[in-house]
Amino acid sequence: MPYTARAINEKFEPFEKKMARAGLPSIVIDTFRYYYEALLKGETGLLTQNDIGSIEPAEISDLERMDDLSDLGRSMLHKAAIIKLNGGLGTSMGLERAKSLLEIKEGMNFLDITVKQVLRYREKHANKMPLILMNSFRTDEDTEKALAGHKGIKTDIPCSFLQFKVPKILQESMAPAEWPQDRTLEWNPPGHGDIYIALWTSGILTKLIDAGIIYAFISNSDNLGAVMDTQILGLFAKNNLPFLMEVADRTRMDKKGGHLARLRENGRLVLRESAQCPDEEAGQFQDINLYRYFNTNNIWINLLALKEHLRANNNMILLPLIRNPKTCDPRDKSSPPVYQVETAMGAAISVFDGADAIRVPRTRFRPVKQCNDLLALWSDCFVRTDDYNVIKNPKRTLPAPLIRLDSEYYKMIDQLKERFAQGVPSLIACESLDIKGDVKFEAGVVIRGKVKIVNRGKKQYTVPQGTVIDGADLEGGRMTIDD
Repeated sequence: MPYTARAINEKFEPFEKKMARAGLPSIVIDTFRYYYEALLKGETGLLTQNDIGSIEPAEISDLERMDDLSDLGRSMLHKAAIIKLNGGLGTSMGLERAKSLLEIKEGMNFLDITVKQVLRYREKHANKMPLILMNSFRTDEDTEKALAGHKGIKTDIPCSFLQFKVPKILQESMAPAEWPQDRTLEWNPPGHGDIYIALWTSGILTKLIDAGIIYAFISNSDNLGAVMDTQILGLFAKNNLPFLMEVADRTRMDKKGGHLARLRENGRLVLRESAQCPDEEAGQFQDINLYRYFNTNNIWINLLALKEHLRANNNMILLPLIRNPKTCDPRDKSSPPVYQVETAMGAAISVFDGADAIRVPRTRFRPVKQCNDLLALWSDCFVRTDDYNVIKNPKRTLPAPLIRLDSEYYKMIDQLKERFAQGVPSLIACESLDIKGDVKFEAGVVIRGKVKIVNRGKKQYTVPQGTVIDGADLEGGRMTIDD
């Protein structure tokens, strides 16, 4: 039975009061109400095959094949800002603070490297390009302390603003979730789609425009490939685009992630996340030949276009709903089932008329999701340039190594550090490394080719200092340790 307007008001009243007590602006409450009403009406945010079509290569630009627009891009740098999404914790790797504070290269963390990149950019191009972080209520304090240690990064534009939070919704009753054991778990960040309203309500959007800055490059703080690119900036400025999404070719490893498509209804581009795919269409969703591009979450937005859209829509930007089923305490599966209402930043591609996408090489998408990724970065497979970009070692002729570490012994950052305390093996000639069991490495170890190390014993095995392990010298590339 459909809810009446009165019934909707009654259902939403506890949420409105809770959000008002938390000091959330009315625009955030109104936006949350929009999504809450959609949930009450049974909307799931699903996009089916009937709603979308695939994208052919000729339909979008290709960074590797386009005209050189880098000179134009360089001339626009004084009108550009860098914004990093910094709301995530490194909990999956055992880090109970901002993931951007995870050490990745030469004693520096993501934030250190980003700050040094921006400072070097300012020095080279004689401008004051702002660096701005969107923090969450979980990362703000740690990040602000870390930023305070970087002299010279501040400009007249604030270095950070806060992402909002929204209440979790009990699945059974559609009432606000209550969790007295930890009240913070009654809330969730509403996804990075929140950035547009947060920019507006924080006043930073206005400050940027008043300073003559109209182009914003937005990316995840843990994506080392997401650096300012004058070629893309040149294309963005030349075509006067309101919104541009960097996409890359999907591989089998990306098949469960979101993909780019085109809405049949109006011909606009659309981002479909896995949570928006019906279960019965999972096969088509994962078909990388049908849906060949994924969103790197590197986004370029024209701030004037954003401001105009907000003005025309009561200061709101209504993105497709992502209904995310969870438990109230993600670490306690017996806690009440809830819905987290979320939106994706990239989903705005379907909101702006004239929004476009550009195919970029995989080098612009280098996130760190688990300790496997981190070990590769720590190794000599990657080096830091004078501009503080972390790139594949020019001496390496192979693609990035495929690393699989036993999650029982290497899942958490402290476990990884303990087993590589004397240094990471040289992996510059390593194609793949697969470790099963508890294995520790002393200094100066070299690994080449395709190698699988298996410790069947119950005791930790230590690879001695200076050992060279070459897959070509092992039967099947396998090194087995027994008790």
